Amino acid sequence: MVSDYSQYAWLVPLFPLFAFFILIAMGRQWKAVGSLVGIIAMLASFVMSLLIFLGRMGDHVADYAWKDWTWITAGGFNLTMGFEVTNLNALMLVIVTFVALLVNIYSRGYMHGDERMNVFFAYIALFSFSMLGLVISSNLIELYIFWELVGVCSFLLIGFWFHKPEARAAAKKAFIVTRIGDVGLLIGILLLFWYMPNHSLDFSDIHNAFAGGAVGEFTVGLTAAIAILIFVGAMGKSGQFPLHTWLPDAMEGPTPISALIHAATMVAAGVYLVARTYDIFLASPDALMVVAIVGGFTAIFAATIGVAQNDIKRVLAYSTVSQLGYMMMALGIGVSYASGMFHLFTHAFFKALLFLAAGSIIHATGTQDIRQMGGLSGKMKVTMTTFAIGALALAGIVPFAGFWSKDVILAEAWDHNQILFWVGLVAAFFTAFYMARLFFLVFVGKKRSDYEAHESPVSMTFPLVVLAILAVGAGFIMTPFNSWFGTWITGHEHVEVANYTVMILSTLAGVLGIGLGYVKYGRGAVQFPSDANANWLYTLVHRKYYIDEIYDYIIVKPISYIGWLLKLFDHYVVDGLVRLVAASVNGLGRLSSRLQNGQLQRYGLIMVFGIVIITLAIVGRRFFE
Repeated sequence: MVSDYSQYAWLVPLFPLFAFFILIAMGRQWKAVGSLVGIIAMLASFVMSLLIFLGRMGDHVADYAWKDWTWITAGGFNLTMGFEVTNLNALMLVIVTFVALLVNIYSRGYMHGDERMNVFFAYIALFSFSMLGLVISSNLIELYIFWELVGVCSFLLIGFWFHKPEARAAAKKAFIVTRIGDVGLLIGILLLFWYMPNHSLDFSDIHNAFAGGAVGEFTVGLTAAIAILIFVGAMGKSGQFPLHTWLPDAMEGPTPISALIHAATMVAAGVYLVARTYDIFLASPDALMVVAIVGGFTAIFAATIGVAQNDIKRVLAYSTVSQLGYMMMALGIGVSYASGMFHLFTHAFFKALLFLAAGSIIHATGTQDIRQMGGLSGKMKVTMTTFAIGALALAGIVPFAGFWSKDVILAEAWDHNQILFWVGLVAAFFTAFYMARLFFLVFVGKKRSDYEAHESPVSMTFPLVVLAILAVGAGFIMTPFNSWFGTWITGHEHVEVANYTVMILSTLAGVLGIGLGYVKYGRGAVQFPSDANANWLYTLVHRKYYIDEIYDYIIVKPISYIGWLLKLFDHYVVDGLVRLVAASVNGLGRLSSRLQNGQLQRYGLIMVFGIVIITLAIVGRRFFE
């Protein structure tokens, strides 16, 4: 049985695409109408996505694929384009459209008064179209096209306030760093194309080729190489170490974009890519181990950095990097992609909530530095309450959504890789600590700078309330007592067994982290270390382990020197030769103009010289013979 609504999935990305064209045509006029265009388009996409999702709730619902458009024909090879609907991408459609809809509603209040408000909504619409097209793509080539378009849109949105040098630098950094990962993905796609039967890159054919492990032309080494190269592409988009540095810098964009990128679109694309090609990874235990190790290290690495950041959005950014590490670790453990996608599902809601709440705080205080905040609990009750819910969900406190999704990952790690379990548990402790630090510094105590805080308008608080409800309840779709989600998304029986040891340990890690945060930041005056008196460990973490500085010394500066040498070569050698030829021609022209001056006597003299030269040449030739 095929869901009737799956046949119309192509409409989901088209609504925001039409909105993009309308908003671009409107220019800077009718800003209020422009924001409504974006909201209505995303509402239409969300409704259609929800219908597709609900239509796949029944038993034995078949996947739907339409691949009738032939794009390229070369010899006997045909590259078709179309769309495909499975339980996996039906879930992604709902997540992307829902979060994008709330971001559009929120942006109507947050971006009010911005001169380029319509352009902002146009970029969001194009970004949403790109991500939705990526989700329903039927083959890897089509996915890669939308993958690159997502990167372009992120460049436009991160650098939206291009009058700020930091925003321009962050946009360029995001574009370049993710391109590094994209090169790996492209090479992986080319290898897969070369060895796949009939050179097919359809996801259904990839599933059939790798369903029983490495088969046919695929050796163990080749399968591992393809899987790791695909993962390199996912590392760039999903901010995995060492390609994570662009993600915190992306905070220079408007806060609604931070929520959209970090919760449901760009960073989710990498996790979705690994899940979409999971059969290749299952055929290579070595590739799965690479994914698990990189994910686990990223989780704890970014969590430690988050404890020493003072920009509210950067704390949340490193939190995103850490949680993406959790998702990759779950995928790498290799049980199934259910746990990783479950954490992506819950994370989308509480991380969007935290970023939008942070935007509400910034909107009220005019600063992003948490050292200058404080005492907001009495002025911003809705923001405080919803932020607290998001923080508890992120910290993994029962019964919030984050607890259930983290518990599934930690339980699988406990059963299959104890080292990864303890890495994940320590990361959970740091997560709870820096979220407690963030909450107490922002909302508790006295304000530490001159601002008159006020609650944000309804257009900004309404999305917070909706997301807060989901941050509480979304986790109950997959618990040790209800494994419906895992069975539904994978298509086969997925049973979760309650591991009370893991539950107790993860809860203790969260409670200890929050307790330590309260002891250090929730009781009275707080002393902030300065660069002069900070100890070496704080400085190391605060400076993000000097990763950017290392890249600057070993990559950026050497390439800059090479570029400087090439510039000199171009200026003095290449351009020098061109200038020499031009000067020679000009000199010859000037000589000719001096000779051709209309004086008969000079012409006669030249003729005499010519005759003498010709005579000497003839005589000389005979002499040497």
